[in-house]
Amino acid sequence: MVNDEQLKLRWHEVVKDLSNKFADGDTLDVDAILYLIGVQELGQGYKVFKKDEKLNLMHIAICRLLEPYGYYEFEYFDEEGWPHYKALEALPSLKPGEQTLLMKEAIVRYFDE
Repeated sequence: MVNDEQLKLRWHEVVKDLSNKFADGDTLDVDAILYLIGVQELGQGYKVFKKDEKLNLMHIAICRLLEPYGYYEFEYFDEEGWPHYKALEALPSLKPGEQTLLMKEAIVRYFDE
């Protein structure tokens, strides 16, 4: 991202667009957006997921989002079609606000692609 103000504007655009499409206008948070990205990356369409599958979907999203930053690399799809990533580099120690900022930047980048 070029600067914090640009990130803030793009983040609000992404949230507004996704909230209108998937939440009847209710504002989606970062976790909900991660879940949507995980479903997209899984590529199996809509279905009811169990709690552990929902957590796995969020993990898939995080790996996919942090892949361009060099933290993860796609490895393979398993027999059920779930993507698997391997860690390339340890994630830096970030404060909670810094973690959120990194995820927002990665989400904006994902939707800009």
